[in-house]
Amino acid sequence: MAVAEKAVILDAQAVRRALVRIAHEIVERNKGTEDVVLVGIRTRGVHLAQRLSAMIASFEEGTVPVGSLDVTHYRDDRERSGEARREPRIQSADIPVSVINRRVVLVDDVLYTGRTVRAAMDALIDVGRPRSIQLAVLIDRGHRELPIRPDYVGKNVPTSREETVAVRLQEVDGVDRVVIEEAGDGSARPPGC
Repeated sequence: MAVAEKAVILDAQAVRRALVRIAHEIVERNKGTEDVVLVGIRTRGVHLAQRLSAMIASFEEGTVPVGSLDVTHYRDDRERSGEARREPRIQSADIPVSVINRRVVLVDDVLYTGRTVRAAMDALIDVGRPRSIQLAVLIDRGHRELPIRPDYVGKNVPTSREETVAVRLQEVDGVDRVVIEEAGDGSARPPGC
């Protein structure tokens, strides 16, 4: 299936501006950074969380710890047998501090159905019970299947289900930009893209 780039939503400068704004909003809403932990959802959410932490450090005292979550084994849209459902989940968190009674900001690149975020919350609760969980996303594209709403949004981008929002980051893709892609044969990409 050929995928065609339909439109550029954010260029490198716009990505940076959106992240700077989110960084300031996180500090403002939490009245500083005490007890705040940024936890990125792998892969691109981790890079965004690291950038947010660096941006916050540029204007606020102290550093905000950054962790990561791999939600693969927490997804509810994966095929699993009845036996697999009863097996304990694999520890999929790499968080340098305890999340117990901390304000955790989950960071992801694109919010779509909400299933990845729900899986991330499940994984996070398995690690410990935070005081609160907030959500920061670079792009909110709509089409929710679960009642999930972000606290911090870089840009709202209305899309069709046939379109995909692709976030490209310097650390992974060699460039910072966000584009809308459309399948060349008219078929939709899998959920979560």
